[in-house]
Amino acid sequence: MTLVAGIDSSTQSCTVVVLDADDGTLVRRGRAAHPPGTEVDPAAWEQALTEAVAEAGGLEDVAALAVGAQQHGYVSLDEAGEVVRPALLWNDNRSAPQAAALIEDLGGPRAWADAVGSVPVASFTATKARWVAEHEPAHAARTAAVCLPHDWLGWRLLGAPGLDALTTDRGDASGTGWFDARSDTYRPDLVQLALGHQALLPRVLAPSEVAGEVRALAPGALLAAGTGDNMAAALGLQAQVGDVVLSVGTSGVACAVATEQSADGTGTIAGFADATGRFLPLVATLNAARVLDAGARLVGVDHAAFSDLALAAPPGADGLVLVPYLEGERTPALPDATGSLHGLTLATMDAAHLARACVEGVLCGLADALDALRDSGVDIRRVVMVGGGAQSEAVRRIAPQVFGTEVLVPPAVEAVADGAARQAAWALAGSEAPPLWQVPGTVAYDGDVVPRIRERYAEARGSVLDRLPD
Repeated sequence: MTLVAGIDSSTQSCTVVVLDADDGTLVRRGRAAHPPGTEVDPAAWEQALTEAVAEAGGLEDVAALAVGAQQHGYVSLDEAGEVVRPALLWNDNRSAPQAAALIEDLGGPRAWADAVGSVPVASFTATKARWVAEHEPAHAARTAAVCLPHDWLGWRLLGAPGLDALTTDRGDASGTGWFDARSDTYRPDLVQLALGHQALLPRVLAPSEVAGEVRALAPGALLAAGTGDNMAAALGLQAQVGDVVLSVGTSGVACAVATEQSADGTGTIAGFADATGRFLPLVATLNAARVLDAGARLVGVDHAAFSDLALAAPPGADGLVLVPYLEGERTPALPDATGSLHGLTLATMDAAHLARACVEGVLCGLADALDALRDSGVDIRRVVMVGGGAQSEAVRRIAPQVFGTEVLVPPAVEAVADGAARQAAWALAGSEAPPLWQVPGTVAYDGDVVPRIRERYAEARGSVLDRLPD
């Protein structure tokens, strides 16, 4: 049996899976937590990876591996390869003013969409580089190279042989704000615009290309290109053109496999690339499963009981609506917004109605994302829902009432880690296409759409927008 490994270095934890390269059967796995916060010393990722590998029984028998990791982020290195400052993560919103300034500097949102397929928001690497340049000029001046979390971990697995050995893939690179996935080239002018000077950027590998031979944790194994977490999840789920993957995780994500890059001048859709040579137009929200976490904590129950409460309340929660901008919001770009509860009455002031409003609020945000993809011309044939939030029975059963379409929920697989492992198997085989693995156990959820859920949500969201300063 030939074994491959996939690494998911997410915002909250690191997961390692070891799979049979022929059919994707899980052999073993391990997991370790990451520290909380929106800026982290990258050494913590490496430590968590080491712990997860140990829990997985080691990787000495693995022939190839790949890293899938949280997108965006800003990891800066000096000429000696030392980390300049803690990495700024995708969910760090401090660079929102810099995002607005960069948009203006290039001539507006349309100019950015035409240049790189996406309009910068605070999540993007380029905006974080501008923040560092403005607020920490000494750190910016010391920066010789900028890379992403998956790039840095892969480089460390290679033994950190030198800055010129840094590699990435077109999927993860497309979330930086300075890479054009249509031509597969960096835009040095945008690096200059953001950081104030040029910096070395990772070499962009082809989807099945090998980055090198692993030196740490799995000596002698091949290191595949790796990619961003959303791209790896789509690969792990074997998504095809016409599929939309809805991830209800730390963030809420709707991404569709497409043959052409989107260029949305409104900034709603990010024109990312995928991990196979195609594209992955994506709409992201900051508020998803953690809204459910907060709701369960507020009413003092676990997730299973919270799901039962939500299902005990009627569709539409008798008019109770949660606009769940608990951490600001990325889509729409409202980094300073807060959450709000509408329609609170004596009849709705109980745990069941609140639970229902939490679930519906998260799903309404994702429904808006689906609408945006459809409006851009994306052909949506199937909706596949994954992520920790998708394990909630309430989320699964209420989703069709909000989306108005059948929702497929695969088993609780590690989609990102599995996608990284599938990429590793692809690189190991040297084939034209990634291997086809069976994903048994997918369940279909259906039900009649309830229009008033989204109608009331739209009214509540509109009142929030009206109160925000221009």
